[in-house]
Amino acid sequence: MTGWTDTHCHLNDTEAFADPAEAVREANENGVDRLIVVGVDGESSRLALEISEQFDNVWAVVGWHPNSAASFSTDGLKEISAAAGHPKAVAIGEIGLDFHWSYATLEQQKSALFAQLDLAAELGKPVVFHCREAYPELLDILEARPSHPYLMHCFAGGPEDADRALALGCLFGVDGPVTYKKADDLRATLRHIGLQHLVLETDAPWMAPHPHRGKRNKPAWTALVGQGLAVALEIDPEEIKRVTNANASRFFGI
Repeated sequence: MTGWTDTHCHLNDTEAFADPAEAVREANENGVDRLIVVGVDGESSRLALEISEQFDNVWAVVGWHPNSAASFSTDGLKEISAAAGHPKAVAIGEIGLDFHWSYATLEQQKSALFAQLDLAAELGKPVVFHCREAYPELLDILEARPSHPYLMHCFAGGPEDADRALALGCLFGVDGPVTYKKADDLRATLRHIGLQHLVLETDAPWMAPHPHRGKRNKPAWTALVGQGLAVALEIDPEEIKRVTNANASRFFGI
């Protein structure tokens, strides 16, 4: 393996990716060897698995996003539990808390979060978190639980949040914003965290890296995220690729 790994994309977004196979082919042509497609509810998790079945180098993460938590139920948990048993399902996610939007109440978000944390512990699956404007609250919850493999997708917290997450053994996802001109605080926090705790993501179709900011993002641009991280950390891009790939392999078991 000599290419990049996109550990978080949404090729199961049917509006953005009418032909996921084309996005995978384009990614491969641009040096992205491995992709992980992430679910946000039962249907998108099923689609993530269907896409992963078509390619040896694509895997799925299955789970119920906090912004979808209003529709989470016992049946939904059963659906995610069944999906997590698929051989291409490598983690539970993206789950967590979101205080920016109000699509689900805090009670609904916590209900979905706790149920899926318990499921991940029961199945021995790592967890991918979505956390927006809620790091102290999410970290309070995780610090009260037994140790488990966690990844903070698209980390946007500060150094104090990072230190608490590091103490839990978390990995941190780096996305397009690392390339944005005004993201100096993020770059400083990533230097504080260190490369050994980072993986690369696109979160496609969102948050396209510079110079494509504002466009529909795609996994083919993973290298731009890696190059942006290389600039931020003052580390050769090949070393960024090597270490982030190794971190992804270890965390997801791929």
